[in-house]
Amino acid sequence: MIVAIRYVLPGTIVLVGLVLAIVGGSDVAVGLGVALTGVGLLVMLLNMLMRLGIASSRDREREEEARRFFDRHGRWPG
Repeated sequence: MIVAIRYVLPGTIVLVGLVLAIVGGSDVAVGLGVALTGVGLLVMLLNMLMRLGIASSRDREREEEARRFFDRHGRWPG
């Protein structure tokens, strides 16, 4: 499920946008294709930023735990 949201959904949006931009017979279809391509790329970027934010939170939690260990034992863990 997560893989579908993270990769398949934006990939499908970009693919449909590219097909419309290339095959579109009118200016409206080409414009819609370009817009859909941009939206798909935006969804990919937002997914990446969310993942980076979550990873950063985990790193901060590990750092805080290591600092608490240092405060208790007087040495850095590991």
